[in-house]
This record gives sequence, structure tokens and C-alpha cells, in this order.
Amino acid sequence: MSSKKSRRRRSFRSILATTLICAVVAVIIVIAVGYFMGLRYVALETADGGKVKFFGWVDDLGAPLRGKIVYSIGLIADVDRERDTVSYSDGSSYSGGMEGLLKSGDGRMDYGNGDVYEGAWRGDMMNGSGTYTYSNGDVYVGEFVNSKKNGHGVYTWANGSVYEGEFVDDLRCGEGTMKICTNEEYQVFEEYAGTYENDKKSGSGRYKWSNGDVYEGEYKDDVCSGQGVMRWANGEVYEGEFKDNMPNGRGKYSWPGGRVYEGVFENGLIIRVESDNGVGEEPNLG
Repeated sequence: MSSKKSRRRRSFRSILATTLICAVVAVIIVIAVGYFMGLRYVALETADGGKVKFFGWVDDLGAPLRGKIVYSIGLIADVDRERDTVSYSDGSSYSGGMEGLLKSGDGRMDYGNGDVYEGAWRGDMMNGSGTYTYSNGDVYVGEFVNSKKNGHGVYTWANGSVYEGEFVDDLRCGEGTMKICTNEEYQVFEEYAGTYENDKKSGSGRYKWSNGDVYEGEYKDDVCSGQGVMRWANGEVYEGEFKDNMPNGRGKYSWPGGRVYEGVFENGLIIRVESDNGVGEEPNLG
């Protein structure tokens, strides 16, 4: 009896082993056939170090034909190079040049939120010159580095305001000029030409208001601060120190009639007259 049981056990183990071997061989054959026919799994990095994984069919040069791309940011894309499109899980779509899995060369991206970018790509990101049109009507034309505005560019707002100058990581930074629309219906503008830092007027600049007032001098964090000259449209002029957009510190104030005061100012008012040339009428300081 024990001899028959032993033979039965050995027979079962033998069948199980044979089945497992056949299954492994079948899987290897399927993988080999798939590989021979162009089925691949590929992992790459984008220009900013992000991860991209692809599983699907490739051509003789290894470029993806059909399959899925999974991005480290959680986005999934379907590739169909026969139709020259990449469709993303957020509703975006891309058509244009690719290098392997990565967008490269000239291409167009239609984003799910309605934004559109047309221009240069490298490493799956906007790199080089291009035009980005926002769904709200704003348009940027200029340079990009790793999908951020970097370098020279022109940003036009839907209301007609325009900035032309330098950008760093999507922010105005460096030399630039800005036309600010203060009345869209009548297209009334104010103008600034000077330097920016972190999207704010900082350094030296010139600002002209729509009523003719002009300030030339130093800025800090978007306000007149430091040495400058303010010329009002009515002919009055202040030259000296500013703080928070107002004369503050030592300065000189001139009136159209020729009267000149020099002294100390605080929050836009002269608090101590140190010099008065006595020309013309006494100014009304109220």
C-alpha cells in the first residue's frame, strides 16, 4: 500500500512541475514574440528630472507607436503615433515632434483647461521659443526653459495691457516696459519702463500716469522708495527722498510760479522748511 501511495505522490509532483515549466515556457514565448513584434517597457527622465514610463509598441528605431505613458506626477497618456497624437488623462492632447517618449522639436499642446501652447519642446517640456495662449485671452510670446517663462518675452493681457522684457521662472525680472490699461473701454494706459524683481518694480524706473504725472527714480517692492523726481502735470516738482510712494525725507519742492522750498518731508508733507527762495506767491500747503 505505501508503495502505491508514494508512486501517486511522485506522479502528482511530476505533473505539477511539468505544468509550471510549461507555463513559464509559454510566458517566455509570449514575451519573446511580443518583443520581436515591438512590444516594449521603457523608463526615461524629463528635462526637470521627472519620471516617464511607457508600455506598448515601438517602431524599428524604438520610438513609441501605440501604448500608454505614465508620468511621475500622476498623469497617464495614450500614444498613437499613426494619428500623430498623444492624449492625456486630464483632457489635454499633443501633436508634433517626439524623441522616443518625450516631446521634442516643434509641437502643439491643447490643454484640458483650454490653454494652448505652440512652439519648441525638449525633454518633454517647453524649451525654446513659443506662444502660450491662455483660455482667458492672455497671450505670452517668448522664451521658455523647462515649461516656465525664462528670457525675453511679450505678455499681453486680454484687456490690452502689455509687458515686454525679461522673465525668470514665470516672473518679471530684469529690464522691461509695461503698459497698464486703466480703462479698457477707452483704452487709457499708464506706462512704466525700468527694472523688475520677483514680478515687482524694483530698482530704477520711470512711471507715467494717464493724467501726465511722471515719476523717475528708485523703486522697491512696487512702490516709489529711495531717491527720485516727481513731476505733476500742473507743473509742480518734487526732487528728493521717497517712501511708500510719497515724499519722505530730505527734498526740494518747486511750484510753477518759481517758489522753491527745501527741507524735510514726511508722508508727503513738508514738516521743516530749511530754505525758501522767496520767489512768487506763498504756496498753499493745505
